[in-house]
Amino acid sequence: MAEVIEAGGWGLLAGSALLVGAVLGYALRIPQWVNASVMAFGAGVLLSAVSFELVEEAYQLAGLAPAAVGTVAGAVAYTAGNVLLARRGARHRKRSGAHQRQPSETQVAGSGLALALGALLDGVPESAVIGVSLVDGGAVSLVTVVAVFISNVPEGLSSSAGMRAAGRGPGYVFGVWGGIAAASTVAAVLGYSVVGGLSPAVIAAVTALAAGAILAMIADTMIPEAFENAHLAIGLITVSGFLVSFSLSHL
Repeated sequence: MAEVIEAGGWGLLAGSALLVGAVLGYALRIPQWVNASVMAFGAGVLLSAVSFELVEEAYQLAGLAPAAVGTVAGAVAYTAGNVLLARRGARHRKRSGAHQRQPSETQVAGSGLALALGALLDGVPESAVIGVSLVDGGAVSLVTVVAVFISNVPEGLSSSAGMRAAGRGPGYVFGVWGGIAAASTVAAVLGYSVVGGLSPAVIAAVTALAAGAILAMIADTMIPEAFENAHLAIGLITVSGFLVSFSLSHL
């Protein structure tokens, strides 16, 4: 039970960064280039965590085949869900509104629900792997927690700014991100409790599944927002985030 509570606590901590970012993005008029720069940094952090924590862990547990199959399956599953939600108005859910605006409810009926489901789709894999890292009584991967926390701030910041620009009120915005923070807690608990009794090959596949979904999310939602507003510096900023996460994993 203690491990279950610990998994939930780490998931809540990482997920709470979404709410922090949402408050900043909704309450403040942050310049677009700042949004983009922070998003690029967060993308670099996640790229490093996926490479050196998730895919590498899956490979060490069960070899190349489960790691590769899981990664591809995660990307396919994320892309399929994203395509469905995009048709409902959630295509630009991470956009702050400068070039690609989120639709209002009057423009696309049901887009508010689609945006919320899209945020859930983006956030659950990240939190699930936090719980998985506690399997077999091990310590939580602090690098993964830090990476998810750092990347969640710009995700919530940019998306909530876009929601505000689309005319959605604070009740909706903070309700969505508060709900996602709660869902992150549940995802971490399920990642620990459900995966805990499975074989190493399955654990590796689940870890890689989350890695593939996160990689697809970075390419589809984070990098485009960063490039639109900071394209001349995005490479340098992304590499900086990558190196920060890489350094943390080797302390």
